[in-house]
Amino acid sequence: CRVKMVQKYQSPVRVYKYPFELVMAAYEKRFPTCPEIPVFLGSEILHESRSDDGAIHIIERSCKLNVDAPRLLKKARVEYVFFIQKNTVNWKERTLRIEAHNETFANRVVILETCSYSVHPENEEWTCFEQSASLDIKSFFGFESTVEKIAMKQYTSNIKRGKEVIEHYLKELISQGITFIPRWTPPAVCRQAEEQVPVAGHDAGVDLLESRAGGTPREQPDSACPPAEVAGPDADKLDADYIERYLGQLTPMQESCLIRLRQWLQETHKGKIPKDEHILRFLRARDFNIDKAREMLCQSLSWRKQYQVDYILQSWRPPALLEEYYTGGWHYQDKDGRPLYILRLGQMDTKGLVKALGEESLLRHVLSINEEGQKRCEENTSIFGRPITSWTCLVDLEGLNMRHLWRPGVKALLRIIEVVEDNYPETLGRLLIVRAPRVFPVLWTLVSPFINENTRQKFLIYSGNNYQGPGGLVDYVDKDVIPDFLGGDCMCTVPEGGLVPKSLYQTEEEPENPDHIRLWTETIYHSASVLKGAPHEVVVEILEGESVITWDFDILKGDVVFSLFHSKRAPETSHKEPTLPNTSAAGDNAQLIDKSWVLGVDYSRMECPLVCREGESIQGSHVTRWPGFYILQWKMHGPPPCSSTSLPRVDDVLASLQVSSHKCKLIYYYEVLASKDFRGSMSSLESCNSGFSQLSGATTSSSQSQSSSHLSR
Repeated sequence: CRVKMVQKYQSPVRVYKYPFELVMAAYEKRFPTCPEIPVFLGSEILHESRSDDGAIHIIERSCKLNVDAPRLLKKARVEYVFFIQKNTVNWKERTLRIEAHNETFANRVVILETCSYSVHPENEEWTCFEQSASLDIKSFFGFESTVEKIAMKQYTSNIKRGKEVIEHYLKELISQGITFIPRWTPPAVCRQAEEQVPVAGHDAGVDLLESRAGGTPREQPDSACPPAEVAGPDADKLDADYIERYLGQLTPMQESCLIRLRQWLQETHKGKIPKDEHILRFLRARDFNIDKAREMLCQSLSWRKQYQVDYILQSWRPPALLEEYYTGGWHYQDKDGRPLYILRLGQMDTKGLVKALGEESLLRHVLSINEEGQKRCEENTSIFGRPITSWTCLVDLEGLNMRHLWRPGVKALLRIIEVVEDNYPETLGRLLIVRAPRVFPVLWTLVSPFINENTRQKFLIYSGNNYQGPGGLVDYVDKDVIPDFLGGDCMCTVPEGGLVPKSLYQTEEEPENPDHIRLWTETIYHSASVLKGAPHEVVVEILEGESVITWDFDILKGDVVFSLFHSKRAPETSHKEPTLPNTSAAGDNAQLIDKSWVLGVDYSRMECPLVCREGESIQGSHVTRWPGFYILQWKMHGPPPCSSTSLPRVDDVLASLQVSSHKCKLIYYYEVLASKDFRGSMSSLESCNSGFSQLSGATTSSSQSQSSSHLSR
């Protein structure tokens, strides 16, 4: 059988603070041999050509590599590995493109690499470098997994080494007095300016180089890298220095995972995407497995969008009762610069708070704490000049007793933990639990199964007075920050709590949802399920010809096809029974288009069908031309129907079975605006209802026009 294993790598943008011409001189010193890269044994020029004006120079080389896998290569009767490398220098545009592929084992393993050097978009005296690669293992004598590990280990170990080698040769050139190399000029101009060009090593060249390289790049914490002069993809690329400054030290493959997931979000969630530190948290939570991190992140983004979590810091004001009896608050930072949150859980009347306020208010308050924590992390990153991506929580259990094990209270705590674990991964840097009483193991047994293993490893538990002295709090929190109630000198403003008066308990409790907490009952988004043969349809009646229908929806599960229709007849609402066996109901699938209706007679299509993939966020609008009834339809996407004269393909049958085995899920919102109030595609939704204001940096909103409508993913 054919085994196929594919690995991909995408680097961030690495910046050399030297002109392109000088970097090229350093790059050429790597050939024909490079002692600084032991794996590179040598190279031989196979072909070389230049354009008539000398602006373009192409060199094709055969490169000999020594791979650290002697036993495996010996088994394959190969001593060295050879690659073909094609370099194309454009001196006029000041770019170098490197394309490389393996010649050895080409029928079993395909390795492709593309690198590029170009002028920095904001500083023409700096040079940018990027590289991408793919490893496709078709078959290798049963050693596919071994080859993959060896190849990725060898490749990643040489990635950062490559930059170090260029910088080594740059220093060598400067030590030799070569500090300036003139730019390419057309031959006619070159002869006229020949006498005016400073020679390599001249003092003027040193002065010029120093003046050009003397600045520092402008840092922009809310953007991936300095924006290009013209809007384009370069403005959305990540800079390696930015990653190190604001996100921390990442391995080359971790950088690649971040960049690839970020690129996918830019393609599917155009307009605004989460900030890089937020994306990185989800990657860490899933051990940098892109598929798992993408699934978790998309679910969280849809949750944030549906329940307006981005606006909680502006909209949520805790009730006076909560401010008085909720024994938690922010208190300076720990020794690592992480924001410090103190929770006096033992003094909190959890039963009284649940009975007086309900789970909804408690959850909102906890979410606002997490949102505030992320905001404080960003502020501390700027203050301390290093990445601060998580906070520390100090929990005092003095006073914890059996009252805290009240079943509804524990149930509420577990639900809150579940919501926080799903939507705020890797935000807790350390949890310090002090004065744990004897009853604590009982509570820990109930709670710990719901806490992620990575999070549990961050817990430090002290019983009695063990938190005092060396090995205790002073190892993690400065002595002058330790609260007074824990023996420190710092006055702490966290409320002391106490019992909530029973007179404040709610008298009529609403029935609890057994599955999840009922967040934001006033959410503007609707949920819908789409089954095979049971599309979800929404009717919008337009009384005036010149109106605008806008929509915004996220695909949570499965692939759907979105369409917009118009009819002069008022459709009748009916609920379609699903065609799937063993399914009792179609849920909230509203069928509006009657089976007897004929397309083109009873109703007409206003928009071309749009295939929407799982995880995508779609926004769009349509300018109506006639009054009547407009129908928004979402139906399950499946393989194209086979013609009557041909047998269905096996792949189509399998895909059909797979699709029909589950339902598609989505959340949606729509709005009708008067045309005079409509200022461009999605202006209303972007300003009032649409995603990620707190989590995203500004990116360019994209739209795809279709006749009189606007669609954007």
